Amino acid sequence: MNTRMFALFLSILLFACNNQDNAPDVSGIKIQLQEQHFEEDFFAIDTLQLEASIAALDKKYPGFTMVFLTNILALMPQTESEDLKDFIRVYRPFYKQYAVIFNEQKKQAKAIKTGLQYVKNYFPSYPLPTKLISFIGPVNSYGCILTKDAIAIGGQLFMGKDHPIYTSEEGMAMYPAFISRKFEPAYIPVSAMKNIVLDMYPEQLSGKPLIAQMIELGKRIYVVDHLLPQLSDTLISGYSAKQLEACINNEKNIWSFFIQNDLLYKSDPQLVREYVTEGPFTQAFGKESPGNIGQFLGWQIVKKWMNKNSDLSFDALMKKDPVQLFEESRYKPG
Repeated sequence: MNTRMFALFLSILLFACNNQDNAPDVSGIKIQLQEQHFEEDFFAIDTLQLEASIAALDKKYPGFTMVFLTNILALMPQTESEDLKDFIRVYRPFYKQYAVIFNEQKKQAKAIKTGLQYVKNYFPSYPLPTKLISFIGPVNSYGCILTKDAIAIGGQLFMGKDHPIYTSEEGMAMYPAFISRKFEPAYIPVSAMKNIVLDMYPEQLSGKPLIAQMIELGKRIYVVDHLLPQLSDTLISGYSAKQLEACINNEKNIWSFFIQNDLLYKSDPQLVREYVTEGPFTQAFGKESPGNIGQFLGWQIVKKWMNKNSDLSFDALMKKDPVQLFEESRYKPG
């Protein structure tokens, strides 16, 4: 095997594997997760008997039905709504298309269940959801939400990146390609675990300096990485394989840019946004780089700090002051 082929092989291994070898055995952790398919019953309702149909739906899906109508569809409480009938009429063909790829999405339920076992292992006091509910909502609505007792997955945002609804002019206006390329079923478990981490530790980034925001993003990626150790780092990070490879190969140069331009402790929102928000790429590093490149550096810093503090819980990590974590890490890529 020549050097170039070996490097390619090594990079494929890097992106295909996570930290599974070091993952704790959670097979003995018992969880209850009932799978429910709300979209099947919702699109079967009789629109001529709407009030009775919604009442029956609410009985079968207590709690979630009202969340769906008010939070996801953003409808008024009254059930005799022309808007609701319009949604059913417009999205029924979309639901039929969803049914075709349903089995592909269903495979992700196993990864979510495993992720919940890891949640219980690392965060034993967190009350786990007991239901996994699938639904079809508006394309401009949620792909994943948590309710009191459920993880709910919006299939309309996981139809595959090449689905016509995303590649249409209207779809691309809502979701540029760098966003819609993550509308693959494989991202469902990642979205679910990110929402659980967010539920435990709400983001408090506003007004913080760049380094603090980078570390906070890095913490979340680090934790999700350990909740889904069987998934690739590309799925966890949201970067493409090419983007992640570029980050790894240029880690030292990326870090030098932030140091030389004295960016770490800047808190100007416009400047910070350039490095910690989604985008097709980061302007300063060219089109091979990912947007949100600050997340990558934050992730590496957190890894280094946790290597020095492996006895600490993930709860301690998430509560750690980000600037203090950075200073203690003594991060300096070689």
